[in-house]
Amino acid sequence: MAQVHLKNVKKSYGALDVVHSINLSIAEGEFVVLVGPSGCGKSTTLRMVAGLEDISGGEILIGDRVVNDLPPRERNLAMVFQNYALYPHMTVRENLGFSLKIAKKSQAEINKAVDEAAEILALTPLLDRKPGALSGGQRQRVAMGRAIVRHPDVFLFDEPLSNLDAKLRTQMRVEIKKLHQKVGSTVIYVTHDQIEAMTLADRIVIMRDGHIVQVGTPLEVFENPVNTFVATFIGSPPMNLLTGVVGGNQIGLTDGTTIPLPPGVKLADGRRVQLGIRADNIMPDGHALPPTAHMAHVDMKVVLSEPLGTETVLFAQLAGTEVQAKMLNPRPVTPGEVLRFGIALDKCHIFDAETGLNLRG
Repeated sequence: MAQVHLKNVKKSYGALDVVHSINLSIAEGEFVVLVGPSGCGKSTTLRMVAGLEDISGGEILIGDRVVNDLPPRERNLAMVFQNYALYPHMTVRENLGFSLKIAKKSQAEINKAVDEAAEILALTPLLDRKPGALSGGQRQRVAMGRAIVRHPDVFLFDEPLSNLDAKLRTQMRVEIKKLHQKVGSTVIYVTHDQIEAMTLADRIVIMRDGHIVQVGTPLEVFENPVNTFVATFIGSPPMNLLTGVVGGNQIGLTDGTTIPLPPGVKLADGRRVQLGIRADNIMPDGHALPPTAHMAHVDMKVVLSEPLGTETVLFAQLAGTEVQAKMLNPRPVTPGEVLRFGIALDKCHIFDAETGLNLRG
């Protein structure tokens, strides 16, 4: 295991800056996920740590070594890609042990490392098969096993589940989490999938346009987003944002609806804001969690419903904005039906309409 430190690391292609002087410290044994939309710089950052991309400025430290000028093979890292990159003519055993063979390890050392990795990843019955006889999930486990046998200081994962179907992605998330618990290595994991980030990470690093926007535990970034980008990127369904103007401790929406400011929030009259409400905190009366001490109510017309078994997601209209809400203990809802919804104000957020920054701190 090793710490990883990025100090003012940047990447430019000519005049185009794609990563802007980012700073990040990752502790030994920590599972950190870089997440963000396509083109935000997360994979480029990972490739700079791996040595597959030269950095344009700053320092990268693995342990206490500055590795800026070290080639990938001297950084003691193991990388798992979204394409498995297995040798099709080799068996699983041969694929797992290939890097150790190249390193001229003894056959006894290779066998021991391969058997240990195979046991951790439940690959023992598959050791004599070739990749063509494996499922996608099994191939991905072989790719992870090939990384494990090297005993690297840091594991790097670059969107490893993006080629799998939804069910396999869920299974492999569990496998990766178990692997980290067993091996305890430092992990840097890149994904555009916020569900992967939330379920796997000790800490999430949210990136946008080559900048780090927020770093925190999954719960911290979910409950305390620093701005509207994080608020709408993290969480499913995304946070609802209603634009209005503050007046008399209330927010006036464009259709004349007024909603009280969340408790403890004091803003000057006339300030333009966005009220952030997660779907879990706006529910129809009679189909909601027990009310909190600070509730507001609005009537909304439902335009669409998505039954999900124990709950239904409702799509409604308020002040010309689509609002997604949860319905617990659901019943059939007819499009066009008007329901009264309760809003848990103490769970809401207030963002500045111009900067997008969270005003609740």
